[in-house]
Amino acid sequence: MPKIVQLDKNLINQIAAGEVIERPASVVKELVENSIDAGATRISISIENECRNIRVADNGCGIDAEDITLAFSKHATSKIKNVDDLYSIHTLGFRGEALASIISISKVFCTTKTKDAESGTRVECQNSEVKSVKTGCADGTIMDIRDLFYNVPARLKFLKSEKTEFSYISDLITTLAIANPDVSFELIHDKKSVMKTIGKGGLMAVVSNLFSKETSENMKEVLKTDKISSLQLSGCVSVPSFTRSSKKDYYLYVNNRAVKCPVFQKAVDTAYRNTMPQGKYPFVILKLDIPAEDVDVNVHPTKKEVRYKNPNQIFNFILSSVTAALTGGTRTPVQETVKQDEKIVSFSQYASAPPVFVSDKADDDISVDVRHSIPPSFYKAPEISKISAPSFKQREFLPQNTVVELRKEENIIGQYKKTYILIEREEGLEIVDQHIAEERYIYEKLKASQQPSSQLLFISDVLTVSSEDMEKLKENKAHYEKYGYGIEFLNDREVTFKKLPASIAGMDAKEILDDLLENLQGDVNGIEEKILIMTSCKSAVKANTSLNLFQMQEIIKNWRTCKQPYTCPHGRPISKILKHEDIAKFFMRNA
Repeated sequence: MPKIVQLDKNLINQIAAGEVIERPASVVKELVENSIDAGATRISISIENECRNIRVADNGCGIDAEDITLAFSKHATSKIKNVDDLYSIHTLGFRGEALASIISISKVFCTTKTKDAESGTRVECQNSEVKSVKTGCADGTIMDIRDLFYNVPARLKFLKSEKTEFSYISDLITTLAIANPDVSFELIHDKKSVMKTIGKGGLMAVVSNLFSKETSENMKEVLKTDKISSLQLSGCVSVPSFTRSSKKDYYLYVNNRAVKCPVFQKAVDTAYRNTMPQGKYPFVILKLDIPAEDVDVNVHPTKKEVRYKNPNQIFNFILSSVTAALTGGTRTPVQETVKQDEKIVSFSQYASAPPVFVSDKADDDISVDVRHSIPPSFYKAPEISKISAPSFKQREFLPQNTVVELRKEENIIGQYKKTYILIEREEGLEIVDQHIAEERYIYEKLKASQQPSSQLLFISDVLTVSSEDMEKLKENKAHYEKYGYGIEFLNDREVTFKKLPASIAGMDAKEILDDLLENLQGDVNGIEEKILIMTSCKSAVKANTSLNLFQMQEIIKNWRTCKQPYTCPHGRPISKILKHEDIAKFFMRNA
């Protein structure tokens, strides 16, 4: 057996660097995080030489001259002092590995000065050797890394293209800039500034700056605090109609540290369930503040993974916080009932009669006519009370001594293609898909209902099914009966409906059964949800259906009360606002 020998310091550091320094972006991460920990408000990152030359300059607190040599030693840090500190981390860096690793695989020049020092210090590091001299310089620290991996050719060989490596760096700076909106970041590539934040204006200013104004305009603020557990979740999430094709735009932070956290991601995904099309994801920026002793960040060399003392509590806190932000909305809910003569009136008590819709041209794309929707006596009652919004069902009338005063913010101006409701709003023209809007309302109403209404069928078609489908129907009887579907099994191959949800009782039984069977396939845990979505879709008013003004008003009023007013349960967007200034700009008018 060969003799055991002690490895030299540089080789030890190179071995350790293999875990800490994976690629150029790893160097940038360690240096920029040090700048943030140093209290810097301005950080400049310059990248050259195929991402192998890296310069990070900051206006932070600097490094004392007597500490500078020690700072480049293995496991030397100012951020923790004993084992107890390891379980109460309040900084981004804490292990004292980064600088020692970096100087073992590159040529490093560091210029630094503290506020109280008369002069600064310049340090040259190569092959883990450190030399320092006094120099004149501004307060802060400049770390100049050159020829990264010059002495580890195997690592150099496995680097990707310059474009790919720089993209990792750019993504990293974006992540850090979002987490620190009060810090000004500038990223320079081959002497060209490619990214810059001003360090003012808060999170939304950073989002608008780094991404787009459209992105910031489609975000909902998240802010929830649990004082008992000392938890806080802050940030913003996109409305469900603003989607991304991957989870790349999940920016998740724990105590201001960017993390890859399954608990965090699962909570976000659950909050958005049934609000987005399959394969689409939200834009998310969320920062969880948690007592340092309740989370372990010392799990992985890159510090991207965390473990919670109580993961179930964290999951539920994040889920409830995001859900609250999404369901809060910008829309003002309206009352289901209104006052008349100081009494609460429910319009369902009045006799119903089918409304008559009259259009001047049957094929008009935009048409509204309510001249024959309400009896003439409706307008001529001697005693008149005004109410703020109609609350009657689609085929019901208001009492004859009541005048409807349409809500000003719901200035419905017509119907387009018998499918879209057009609403004039202060900010522009809102286009609402009538089917999707009503589907969302019905979905939420059915989901909240403990006993959805159903209608008994005295006569129903006898339907033939396969043996396999018969077993599916029998196995899942409790699931579909929960939402008002009652099936009678006549023999081994024939069934008939005894009852159906009231809203679809008049539809074709064969079509309903086919759709029901389709939704009984797959994951048992999701069957009830699929049945609920199917029922909502079938119950909602269809596209290419003429509506009168009050029918449209009812759909919009109900939709405004939804907790998730942005998309239908399938994830399709419900409305689109064409901004007034954009319309005016197109026609070359002043907004």
